[in-house]
Amino acid sequence: MRGSGGILAIVVASILGAASFSTATAHERSIFMAVNGKTSQPIGHHEFCQIHVEDCSVHSVSRVRVKLDDTRWRELTGVNTGVNTGIRPATDEELFGRPEVWAYPETSGDCEDFVLLKRRKLMEKGWPAAALLITVVRQTNGDGHAVLTVTTDRGDLVLDNLDPQIRVWSETSYRYLKRQSEYDSGAWMAIEDGRSQPLVGSLR
Repeated sequence: MRGSGGILAIVVASILGAASFSTATAHERSIFMAVNGKTSQPIGHHEFCQIHVEDCSVHSVSRVRVKLDDTRWRELTGVNTGVNTGIRPATDEELFGRPEVWAYPETSGDCEDFVLLKRRKLMEKGWPAAALLITVVRQTNGDGHAVLTVTTDRGDLVLDNLDPQIRVWSETSYRYLKRQSEYDSGAWMAIEDGRSQPLVGSLR
């Protein structure tokens, strides 16, 4: 990594500098998500796993937090921007005539498809699957949505097709519900979103 004037230093100061924390413990609670036991797998992911078995059978014996240096940051922003600008948003009803289909997009897709493609492209660059977690959230209007959570030593970062900026999870407006397990890519964990915003609902 370059010195204090490097790209990453500036970016990290920007994405983490919005909040002031009184203790290191409070800081860690804010930048890293807490999970609270196993929960149900989204039906779309379950069906996706029947086709893409290799994507859903990755196991890790320990938590992975990628060291976010300048090279990794450029990879992250490059993939996020490339997928966001290269894929046209479209609903599953438009594409498949069904309400919920998770698939790798070629030209069009919905939020889960954006996430799947970003995850695959980062894995092709050597990022570990255990650090690339599909995550289900609620938007402020109550709609369900999916983003990619990337676990790094600088916090859990969110790649979102609705936002060109990569942000620490706690600096977004979403209510976080569940995400893939860090230890088993076919399992899901409930997220303990302890921020002050009210709970607006949960997915079945």
